[in-house]
Amino acid sequence: MNVVIKVDQETREKMIEYYKDKCRDKKIPYVVFQAQEEDTVITMYESGKVMFQGTSADVDASMWGVVAEQEKNNKESKQENPYHNCSSIGSDEVGTGDYFGPIVVTASYVKKEDVSYLEKLGVGDSKKISDEKIKKIAPQIAKKIPYRSIVLSNQEYNQKYTKDVNMNKIKSIMHNKVLYQLIHEINPQYDYIIIDEFAREARYYEYLKGISQIQKGITFMTKAEDKNLAVACSSIISRYLFLQEFDKLSDRLHIPLVKGAGVEVDKIGEEVVKQYGEEKLKEIAKVNFKNTDRILHTMIF
Repeated sequence: MNVVIKVDQETREKMIEYYKDKCRDKKIPYVVFQAQEEDTVITMYESGKVMFQGTSADVDASMWGVVAEQEKNNKESKQENPYHNCSSIGSDEVGTGDYFGPIVVTASYVKKEDVSYLEKLGVGDSKKISDEKIKKIAPQIAKKIPYRSIVLSNQEYNQKYTKDVNMNKIKSIMHNKVLYQLIHEINPQYDYIIIDEFAREARYYEYLKGISQIQKGITFMTKAEDKNLAVACSSIISRYLFLQEFDKLSDRLHIPLVKGAGVEVDKIGEEVVKQYGEEKLKEIAKVNFKNTDRILHTMIF
């Protein structure tokens, strides 16, 4: 069976990367590469056409055909999305679901003319980007894009967290602070201020009661990091700063910490208590998480 598809430049590059370890050594005129995966031979031509030959050719081709169609749809949806190709300020946070490691909130300002640069870098939701890529592109973003960040250590978090001050209130105060700082320090021209919604608008401003400097005019939306590049930049920069602090903490403890709040985290927590005592958790972990009870209830003193 033979199947031929036409791919765009972005899909072409992904295919070259995917098949690089499966390429044949033979050089063929007008052919970018020829590779074999199981019983399918894949030949990419300089014209952008790719031929799949073999009993599973249709299966292998359909994967890239779907990818190409998805990319086309993504581009079309971005063009229709008013929050993408614009000048905007966006904020996002990381670390709120991690037992170890700080909470980091960042606000970024993206001008309309910076959109194509960020697209080429592959800017998007940090949860969908590997830590290795985060470490590579975050410094490039930080050089290009104005931003403000706050890093809240877990020791500070534990001091602030009470019956009346929950995680969302802490996040609201942090988001407000970086947005207000960025806007009033650089006086940018923007179309939107966007927050990746973690609380309803009315509730968000309720959390800010008693604060004198409050940033208004915010658009709240879910999955904002997928729709707006300023939020996506903030997500990536926040993740980068989180990783730096996380690695420093691991080095200080001489214990390889684990991200998240699962069973593996409990095991690390037990090791921390064994080596440094129960009080250490109040310094390096979010003690209101259920992990703390699990860790301490399994320890024998």
